[in-house]
Amino acid sequence: QVQLAESGGGSVQTGGSLRLSCVAPRSILGIDAMKWYRQAPGKQRNLVAAIANGPNLVYSDSVKGRFTISRNIVKNTVYLQMNDLKPEDTGVYYCNIVTRRGDYWGQGTQVTVSS
Repeated sequence: QVQLAESGGGSVQTGGSLRLSCVAPRSILGIDAMKWYRQAPGKQRNLVAAIANGPNLVYSDSVKGRFTISRNIVKNTVYLQMNDLKPEDTGVYYCNIVTRRGDYWGQGTQVTVSS
């Protein structure tokens, strides 16, 4: 089973910053998009940001201007720079890799923002 290696979660105070990373194995080919989702406690998993070939960038309204998604194609890595964090950003962040053969998911990394 293919594993995505996520890292960078943690606990910060309001206004703080974190940088998430997700490394996809080189065995994953034909990547069309790399995405980050967030799942808050008791809520469904929602898209936070996505980067597709182009590159085309998509952000949820709640994170525009504060989060930046980027990728290193050579390293098969996607990043999520999160600035000016708010308590409502708290949740488990999941990396998602979309390929022509299907999707891959990370195990999730916890982000907790305290007021």
